[in-house]
Amino acid sequence: MKIEIFSDIICPWCFIGKQRLDRVLAGSLGEGMELRWRPYLLYPNLPIDGVDRTEMLKRRYGENAEVGRVPERIRVEAEEEGLSLRYDLVTKTPNTLLAHRLMEFAYDVDQSGELQHRLAERLFRAYFCEGVDVGSVEALAVEAEKVGLEEEGVRAYLETERGLSEVQAQLERGPEIGVSGVPGYYIAEGFLLPGAQTSETMGQIITRVKERLAS
Repeated sequence: MKIEIFSDIICPWCFIGKQRLDRVLAGSLGEGMELRWRPYLLYPNLPIDGVDRTEMLKRRYGENAEVGRVPERIRVEAEEEGLSLRYDLVTKTPNTLLAHRLMEFAYDVDQSGELQHRLAERLFRAYFCEGVDVGSVEALAVEAEKVGLEEEGVRAYLETERGLSEVQAQLERGPEIGVSGVPGYYIAEGFLLPGAQTSETMGQIITRVKERLAS
């Protein structure tokens, strides 16, 4: 059974949701499961080089915006999943189109989806825990090497437009199947589970879908 995960690398709820999904699928429920990451752009109109995060937040919330503070609900739920988010290290809000193309590259290399899944974790941690600019070709190549991709090959890939058509096709497909925000989990090509659900809810829904398909 396939779960397509519509997500953006700079979405904290997507990072939290990944930890919960991993826990749900760690046992027998994960047997025979295929995971496929799909793109979503939280800020589709950002310039390709991204924007200064401090300036962006000040324009949105005023001069007194607390740039390094993690919103309380996000902080609490992240810590429940063992995550320490370091917004104080994040200096740029990146355009994540390159990151989504890199995710496609990872899937092309390993169509089991396992490499793509590991890359998603690495990019989430790079951005939220280390303040890495995940909109940079150089940074993405370095992070990709950490999960087994060849740095020079990644750099060469991202400097072309390879993978762009698939990313754009999935960006258009998302709303067609009901994805209006992220994370969004499209299960077995017919059941959409929206939002950062609890692990319990995820497990219950996946179990019900499996039972329905089996019957």
